[in-house]
Amino acid sequence: MKTSFKKLWKIGILIGLALIVSACGSNNADGGDDETSSGNTELNFPTASTTGTIYPLGAAMANIWNNEVDGIRVNAQGSNGGVENLNLLKEGEGQITFATAGIVWEAYNGERGFKDRAYEDVRVMAGLYYNPNQFVIREDSGVESVADLEGRRFAPGAIGSTPEVESSIILPAYGIGYPDGIKENFIGFTEAIDLMRNNQIDGALIQAGVPTAAVTEMTATAGGKLIGIEDEVRESLIDEYPWYSDVTIPAGTYDNQDEDVNTLGIKMLLLVDASLDDDQVYEMTKVFWDNLEQLEETHPIVEQIDINEATLDLSGIPLHEGAKRYYEEVDVLVEE
Repeated sequence: MKTSFKKLWKIGILIGLALIVSACGSNNADGGDDETSSGNTELNFPTASTTGTIYPLGAAMANIWNNEVDGIRVNAQGSNGGVENLNLLKEGEGQITFATAGIVWEAYNGERGFKDRAYEDVRVMAGLYYNPNQFVIREDSGVESVADLEGRRFAPGAIGSTPEVESSIILPAYGIGYPDGIKENFIGFTEAIDLMRNNQIDGALIQAGVPTAAVTEMTATAGGKLIGIEDEVRESLIDEYPWYSDVTIPAGTYDNQDEDVNTLGIKMLLLVDASLDDDQVYEMTKVFWDNLEQLEETHPIVEQIDINEATLDLSGIPLHEGAKRYYEEVDVLVEE
């Protein structure tokens, strides 16, 4: 009996401790609920690969919004970019994101990867800068043109990423079947750097604003070099896909780049879902432009962002009403 009593006594103590810990946990949970009940709106912000341009930019933007806009909490996170970002917004798992105008057009109109599932509620907060297609080739591979990639080991991008979509458009323009015409590696920027360094791929497509960390790494440490897209191919694709623009990557942007490289670029858009509150989107838009100088410390690409071009080359995608109100106030709204 004594032993049983002692066991019961010990069990009682353990139960008591468990209740105390549980109570403490409940208090913490209540604290979190208090934050939510205070009116904060959680906004998930998928960006792109961590070695790309917009991941650090997105993180800095989220930090500014969290400090400057009442009632929201923005959570920036890495992603495969492009198609994945738009799918996350469409499914309600993301509320703000980046994507290039071409992919957004396809989503809005239910084309290609969005066939029969158009995302008609995607809205633009801001047009940012032009994203060039950067073909990085291992210098000792013998590849001198995109046409030479037929049958080669090539990284077109991760499935659902912007580079992967761009590869599916540009490679066929050179008569290369996609993906059958290449020995494909569907990987992100970080993996592409490693494979190029280890001579396991002959090239990769990086679709991001310049300078891009992944391209810098490839040209500085992995024997990579940039090649352009020939004039006739650019002209043909611009005629077929109106969101394309001629873009030149100036000589010296990267190591091992002695000459300008001519390629195709697409406007990078900052996007939200139409369901977001107009007043919150208005405040976020205003805070973004008011703090552009602070964002320049994050990445040189920010120097290319101009409020006078914020509503240009949006490929017919509507502005969010909150953002539209801001652009009307500052007199930069351009109806395309």
